[in-house]
Amino acid sequence: MKYPEIAILEQHFDKTRIENIYNTVIDELKKISIGNRVKKGETVAITAGSRGIANIVDILKAVVDFFKGLDASPFIFPAMGSHGGATAHGQRELLSLYGITEKTIGCPIKATMEVAEIGKTEDELPVFLDRFALDADHIVVVNRVKPHTKFEAEIESGLFKMMAIGMGKHKGAQLYHRAAVQFGMEHVIITAGNIVLKKAPVLCGVAIVENGYDETAIIKTILPDEFHNEEKILLKEAKKRMAHLPFDDIDILIVGQIGKNISGTGMDTNVTGINRDILGTFSSKPKVKRSIVLDLTDESEGNALGIGLADFTTTRVVKKMDRKKTYINCLTGISPEKGAIPIYFDTDKECVDAALETIGMIPSDKAKIIYIKNTLFLSRVAVSRIYEKDIMKRDDLKLVTNWFKFPFDKDENLAIKL
Repeated sequence: MKYPEIAILEQHFDKTRIENIYNTVIDELKKISIGNRVKKGETVAITAGSRGIANIVDILKAVVDFFKGLDASPFIFPAMGSHGGATAHGQRELLSLYGITEKTIGCPIKATMEVAEIGKTEDELPVFLDRFALDADHIVVVNRVKPHTKFEAEIESGLFKMMAIGMGKHKGAQLYHRAAVQFGMEHVIITAGNIVLKKAPVLCGVAIVENGYDETAIIKTILPDEFHNEEKILLKEAKKRMAHLPFDDIDILIVGQIGKNISGTGMDTNVTGINRDILGTFSSKPKVKRSIVLDLTDESEGNALGIGLADFTTTRVVKKMDRKKTYINCLTGISPEKGAIPIYFDTDKECVDAALETIGMIPSDKAKIIYIKNTLFLSRVAVSRIYEKDIMKRDDLKLVTNWFKFPFDKDENLAIKL
């Protein structure tokens, strides 16, 4: 088998970023003048999700310290639907992998899977809320605003999704995903979120937008009656700043790692263009003929949701896969297809060979191949030489190495350092 030469390519995205995360959060909370709404000793429940959000420890620490400064009693609660194996212990453990512990944040972490029904949507769907959050005097919704991987709308992944699916725990997440087949996901999370805003003591939201380098670009505090309008605006900002692959025409996409800390679908369908879902397919670019997944992140704790979007994978991914965690997440999100195990091989080389053999009459050394570490880290990627002329025409792309042989190591696995 002949392999193309490859090189490391650097992409240039919007570099807007916040330098002092902690102070920015404090300043934003002061802007909306919520201090006079919180009395001494009152409890404040603060959400913590299951995604790998940049600077999340600093952000949560600042929120906690702000309310401590008001002599209130803040605490963190996991708001992540069915993640962490749908257990309180698993969700607490998942937070610890992101550095979110009682020691680092400086307040208690209260984890439970118990919920209470607080009302019904206009479609008669019950709305559930974490017991600890419901018993608190105030709730602060903290989440990143970004494109969702299952649907496309004015409001996707952000504060409303956190209130409906995250704060609704396993019971809520399971119900809302099923209901989305009939009513649409945006409609479900907005109507459920509106009941939370009406019936629960939501004090404010802290919305986060990241740039293409996985850095914090925007932090905005929002009062409850502005959640809807502000989240729509922030989603547009997130889409403008989102990282992307350098080319749309790809024969083989090699993904170094997938994981729940990287994306809700393990690898972000907005990046790969690879989507298969009961709610429909909305991604149009890029066009990938074959995809390979090489590994699963440790932070995902065996949850391999998204592996079903790959054409080929490795034995090490299959061995790392925790079927129970993966299946719970897949079934809760009405996405059984994303937990399906693709054809897998013991070595990366076997995966690449199989992909090259199934892309048609393209000479193997002329294949359009892109390698990425994961769908969060896209500032540097490896590309095959067939893209050389296109690279030379663009100011946003820069080769940072010479062209070199396809780098299989002695064990026939890829050795690419981006």
